[in-house]
Amino acid sequence: MRKIINLALGMLCHVHTARPILQERGKGGGSSCQDFLGELAGRTANMSYGEGISYAVVMALLSTSIVILGVLLFILCRKKPVESEETLPIKLCAQACPLTDIDAATDCFNHRRIIGKGRLGTVYAALSGRGELVAVKRIHPGLVLSNACFGFSSILRSLSLAQHPNIVSIVGFSEGPGERIIVMEFAGMVSLDFYLQQNSDGASLLDWGRRLRIAAGAARGLEYLHEGMTPHIVHGCIKASNIIIDVKFCARVCDYGLSFLAPHEKRGLVGYVDDEYWVERGGASKESDVYGFGVMLLELLSGRRSDEGLLVEWALPLIKEMNISELLDPRLVIPSDMKHLIRLAKVASACVGNSRKNRPSIAQVVAILSSLEMEVCL
Repeated sequence: MRKIINLALGMLCHVHTARPILQERGKGGGSSCQDFLGELAGRTANMSYGEGISYAVVMALLSTSIVILGVLLFILCRKKPVESEETLPIKLCAQACPLTDIDAATDCFNHRRIIGKGRLGTVYAALSGRGELVAVKRIHPGLVLSNACFGFSSILRSLSLAQHPNIVSIVGFSEGPGERIIVMEFAGMVSLDFYLQQNSDGASLLDWGRRLRIAAGAARGLEYLHEGMTPHIVHGCIKASNIIIDVKFCARVCDYGLSFLAPHEKRGLVGYVDDEYWVERGGASKESDVYGFGVMLLELLSGRRSDEGLLVEWALPLIKEMNISELLDPRLVIPSDMKHLIRLAKVASACVGNSRKNRPSIAQVVAILSSLEMEVCL
């Protein structure tokens, strides 16, 4: 399987670089397909900073690569005998990975493999020993040294049991002196936050219908964490940069349950958590997750980032006065019938405009958004 996947990656590298399909490792480091992953990751990460690369070309390359790999995996899986329900494997928790394997998969954390950076660490694209494309999050050394990672392995094993189409699953982890690593399934390299920062052409890829489906999908992922897991999982930092958009424009919630890594880190939280979060014994909760989800809905509607200004304070009066057209993202055409967007705005208002005890549960939010999603698809 690994050879076939490498061949597929190599074919894409050949198109991109006009170099041989598979280049053997040598003094230069990784193979051409590894270089391609690094180049693609680097360019994607920097597109929002005005590099002169075609947005459409990068997205097409990314989509094509994942589709080709998916087709190959599908063909291989079809060749395997179908197991009966009695012999289907039970989901096991993630296992520890040797740091040497992580080094090999990331080419010793080559900067060209970086596909994202956040308050918890840096994310790298990597090829596992089984030939699977994965995302490797390297926790910031400062957080490791602060002893914030106490209980890391047991918590990661518990979190890895979460499996749902609208979340990014944890598939492994690694720890060592000064190192804490989280290995996740590779759902794509583009976050919702990335789309919302684009110019009119980029933002238009998320039309109102797609934005509504993204909202519903993200809500289902969060509902699964809150209600489908025992014990329940509090995300702790729901925001657009923690919603991955895959090649089918489906929303996948990532970085859930990792607040223990940065219990006192405010960076990246301001504007996305409620006032109670900062109060003693407040902290992350289901209710604070719902607040963050409401902020994310306002970002979807307005195209504005919460950390760029007082988004909630600006948006709530507009919703109360039913001045929804003033709220909507100016990069998109305002629909003639705004009833679905009005209802979406009211859901956002309910999530962020009430105290914790008066907020809707995420299950209630899912019920409303799923109904809206069905109406739009009719």
